[in-house]
Amino acid sequence: MKRGQLRDYFAGVGAKRLSAVDAEPRRSHQHEVGTTRAMRRHFLGERKHEFQTIYVWLGREQDGFSVQGTATHYDARALNPNRAAEWRLYYLSNPVTEAMRAGDTLFLALANNGVLYFIVAPEGSTSERQLSWLFGVQPQGNLFVSREVAEGEADLDFAARFILDEIGIEFEDPDADKLDEIIDRYGTNFPRTAEFSDLARLTLPEVRAEDDPDMALVAWLSHEEALFRRLERRIVSAHLEKGFVDGSGVIDVDGFIQFSLSVQNRRKSRMGQSLEHHLEAVFRAYGVAHVRGAITENKQRPDFLFPSEEAYRTAPQGHTCLTMLGAKSTCKDRWRQVLAEASKVNRKHLLTLEPGISELQTEQMRTSGLQLVVPQSIQDSYTDGQRDWLWNLRDFIRDVEARACK
Repeated sequence: MKRGQLRDYFAGVGAKRLSAVDAEPRRSHQHEVGTTRAMRRHFLGERKHEFQTIYVWLGREQDGFSVQGTATHYDARALNPNRAAEWRLYYLSNPVTEAMRAGDTLFLALANNGVLYFIVAPEGSTSERQLSWLFGVQPQGNLFVSREVAEGEADLDFAARFILDEIGIEFEDPDADKLDEIIDRYGTNFPRTAEFSDLARLTLPEVRAEDDPDMALVAWLSHEEALFRRLERRIVSAHLEKGFVDGSGVIDVDGFIQFSLSVQNRRKSRMGQSLEHHLEAVFRAYGVAHVRGAITENKQRPDFLFPSEEAYRTAPQGHTCLTMLGAKSTCKDRWRQVLAEASKVNRKHLLTLEPGISELQTEQMRTSGLQLVVPQSIQDSYTDGQRDWLWNLRDFIRDVEARACK
């Protein structure tokens, strides 16, 4: 099945560190950044143009927001032909530009539909790492580093699609229409998450966890995500066709907002549940004794406890046969919650699907006694130093098997 490429979404991208003059109006009366000849050649062009612009702020823990507006690319010396051209991108003040500071990284990416993405992430943050990896540009200083997004680049994998979703890009599988036959049984209703996860595995019979647990986990999740988005599109379209009008013919704004929130909340909660369903399928395939959602001290509920609730209850503090695994599709700052779960287990484990977590965060995890587990294909988005420390799912399974209670 085709997975699409970055060129399907973007024509070109540039990145730079913001200077005080770029980012802080009190240091300059301008609201603009200078562009480079390479950027103009790659995607911006050399004519005055007002871009429809999506401004995106991604905080240190991906606490982000976006606003829509415009930005104008122009030659500041156009009226003075005796001086060399000086091209700048002028933007109006908005909540994103008010949040950015000197040292933050600005990514300018031109979508194929002509919309300009103005994305800001703090230096050293997970968001900056993810965007640099996705776009293939590493900011070097206060001048833009840019490139044209070419045809024939690597297909978008799970990690890349994860980041696109973070910046509000809806990923549509190029072969999505082939999934209709699978989801037709549901009409315009969502099934239970466990049922949908089972369906994803059943309709990928060639994928076996026994062959490669990391590959299987990501393949199942990707397939279920594609199925879900296709069914979601069908259900949302049907609801939009009905419209949002109450019994008296008045536009139901509150109803529309509630429906929109329900769509977003379903996406978030479903991914976490799907991850646990597929992890459990992997553990069953390997015959790894485990319990899901066991209750430990202070009514804590670790996602997975090994080998059993009974063994945990009777084993002494720190017994080597005990293991716990948290499962979070995204870490953000929630990884610290895992440290309080299953207090008899001295060394905690956390599996995440999040690509490119910052070195600062992974070092904090390591020094806190938390071992991060990341599926092998997603590890490509991490630095070489981080990958030396990371475990993959196969590593985790081997460790649990080696320390099983005798």
